[in-house]
Amino acid sequence: MPIYGAEGMDMSMANAQGGKARAPGGALGRARNDASAGGGKVRARNGASSSGGKTDARNGASVGGASGRARARNAGHWGKHLRRNAWLYVFLLIGLAYLIVFKYIPMAGIVIAFEDYNTFAGILGSPWVGLQNFKYLFSSAEFGRVLRNSVTLSLLRLLAGFPAPLLLALLLNEIGSRFYKRAMQTILYLPHFVSWVVIYGILLNLLSPSTGLLNYAIAALGGKTVSFLTSPSHFSTIVVLSDIWKNAGWGTIVYLAAISGINPAYYEAAIIDGASRFKRIAHITLPMIAGTVVVMLILRSGSILNNGFEQIFLLQNALNADVSEVFETYTYKVGLVEGRFPFSTAVGLFQSAVGLALIMITNFAARKAGEGGLW
Repeated sequence: MPIYGAEGMDMSMANAQGGKARAPGGALGRARNDASAGGGKVRARNGASSSGGKTDARNGASVGGASGRARARNAGHWGKHLRRNAWLYVFLLIGLAYLIVFKYIPMAGIVIAFEDYNTFAGILGSPWVGLQNFKYLFSSAEFGRVLRNSVTLSLLRLLAGFPAPLLLALLLNEIGSRFYKRAMQTILYLPHFVSWVVIYGILLNLLSPSTGLLNYAIAALGGKTVSFLTSPSHFSTIVVLSDIWKNAGWGTIVYLAAISGINPAYYEAAIIDGASRFKRIAHITLPMIAGTVVVMLILRSGSILNNGFEQIFLLQNALNADVSEVFETYTYKVGLVEGRFPFSTAVGLFQSAVGLALIMITNFAARKAGEGGLW
């Protein structure tokens, strides 16, 4: 009920002043409450940080334990793998031992190419001559002829011999009968295991001007017999054809393995679309094995100056020596027959350097063409 008069006004003013007086106390209370709230937040953050640290520690411990368990599992897996394939690794070690003993350790003898090597003084006691053996090699009268013959034969082998295994692999892949395919593979592989001495005997019986079957046929047809084995013009043809006959079948192994990895669904889809055998080969088989072909070509280019010793040496004679003298036979005559070991080592080192350069160039070209490479 409202109070009127002076007393009422005095009481109202007192109440108002009391309200004002009480206001600071309320502000202090709110401040204390805010401070309490802030402290609570700080404690909450501290608690959260503490609990987060504990969580991180637990997570780190769990991650460390998981990685340790993963390493243990991997070690156990490798142990089982080694036990299961122990014999395969034994055979691998045999191959590695062969490479180390017969390929890598003899590389120490390359230093002979830079010495005036003396058998009694040894490698360490022979005088150092630097590039003198290489200068003599490049300035010798026979170097140009030997280099020309080696490059010519190598290019002919590459152009005629490299596609032969690929063509044979494509033909074998189209054989439907499993038994006939295996029989043909065996027949094609056999010449690889025949030595060049035996092959030379076969060539002698075929091409001899007096007793050769081919000259018998030529004479029977009214022609004049030809001495194929002594004719310089026929030497490269005999070398290339005999090399293809001996090694083409063996070279199909890599290509057949690559072809067997092609998904048969591609061929089935192409047959449904009506593609012929040639189209399936051109649009499925060849593109799918292009990487393998490129790798084989790179490896083959590294041996551009290597023609082998046995085949050339057996087919070589005094009448065809102008076209048959290659680095292998030249090194044999100079190094072993004449005993000039430093010079023959320089010849071999030159061949290896050219082969390495060609491998790097062809690998670079293959990568630029988008076909991959060795590295």
